[in-house]
Amino acid sequence: MIRLIVLYFLFLPFSSNAQKSFKFSKNIKKETVSFQFINNLIILPIEVNGVELSFILDTGVSKPILFNLADDSLNIKNVKEVFIRGLGEGDAIKAYHSKGNRFKINKIYNNDQDLYVVLDEDIDLSPNLGIPVHGIIGHDFIKDFVLDINYVSKKIKFYESTSYKYKKCKKCEQFDLEIFRDRPYVLSNVTLNDSVNTQVKLLIDSGSSDALWLFEDKAKKINVPKNNFKDFLGRGLSGSIYGERSRVNNFNLGTFQLEDAKVSFPDSVSIRYIKKENNRNGSLGAEILKRFHVILDYNSKKITLRKNANFKSPFKYNMSGIELQHNGIRFVKELESNLGNEVNTIGGRARGITALAELNYKVALHPAKEIAEVREGSPAEIAGLQKGDILVTINNRETYRYSLQEVNELLNEKPGKKIKLTVEREGKELKFEFRLKKVL
Repeated sequence: MIRLIVLYFLFLPFSSNAQKSFKFSKNIKKETVSFQFINNLIILPIEVNGVELSFILDTGVSKPILFNLADDSLNIKNVKEVFIRGLGEGDAIKAYHSKGNRFKINKIYNNDQDLYVVLDEDIDLSPNLGIPVHGIIGHDFIKDFVLDINYVSKKIKFYESTSYKYKKCKKCEQFDLEIFRDRPYVLSNVTLNDSVNTQVKLLIDSGSSDALWLFEDKAKKINVPKNNFKDFLGRGLSGSIYGERSRVNNFNLGTFQLEDAKVSFPDSVSIRYIKKENNRNGSLGAEILKRFHVILDYNSKKITLRKNANFKSPFKYNMSGIELQHNGIRFVKELESNLGNEVNTIGGRARGITALAELNYKVALHPAKEIAEVREGSPAEIAGLQKGDILVTINNRETYRYSLQEVNELLNEKPGKKIKLTVEREGKELKFEFRLKKVL
């Protein structure tokens, strides 16, 4: 699993009542948008002031947030310096609030959109996801539409919320949403080790690649199960987030039931500013959302769910202990084959043609797949892998031929699978071997 980066704004230091909304171009009432789906996250191509950028669709944020911008042609307008705070153990950080920006995706646009820009180089999702990602976008983009999200086909249909008509669906269940500070909350139930079924209020967080987050609460009997392990949970706007990972016996949304769902318990320091907000008990992330066909309707305060082909997929923790990221580039020697023909003759007559391969090589640049973290006590750590190692081959296959997501899948296929790695460390190539091991 690629490291989760959680960006959460504790406050928004300005009023936006006069801001225009997203809407369709003239005579359009529905628009279909295709998305990339990487590490459980929906990634959309959106133009900002004429420059196409990539955004994660994140129901946990209000205003669009941009980070690590290297393109000066974006022409961000009306900039004001502010300080904002998010999840993590650090302090508030400097950001820039900008008004009057044009956002456009297909035939959906807004000519007067506020946004934030964070210039902290540590806030960058691109190395972890393996593709350029420039920001996150949430409430302002969602609030005026009904979203029909198909995680299987990787398409979202946007409808005018005022004219949308629900279809009859026997296999669907509809749930009430509470919209608080531009974020959606839903009631559900979890069963932990003590077999007590507890009702919880969860933030619906499409920008979290995890399944569940729960906040410890003795009064509600929300405690970390005995069977757990400590881990780095992600990077928040205000610093790193640590905690314990475990599983719930059951997670229930209406009659939908998921067994052995993954759950994380962030430490109290990282969530000290949000733990008591709106009596919230945690978050429902994208590893659960992806198991449903979702209709999200902020205007009617409803979410409608129907099981999809992902519903019965197992909840898997990282079985190698390796977390990868792109970091810099590597020079790779690639083999090229130029085929030529040689005519074989006997007695002056052609008897056949033999293909001759002339081997040529070229040097190409490819992103370096670096080990960003190695979990303590994991198969990779026991074998001797270290943070900073560059993966060269996996099971005798060159890693440059695969995307970051594909390499992560190879490192997490099934328990007991033998993994052979060649890594580059301080200019030397080293070989390691271990077997994947199920966690919890």
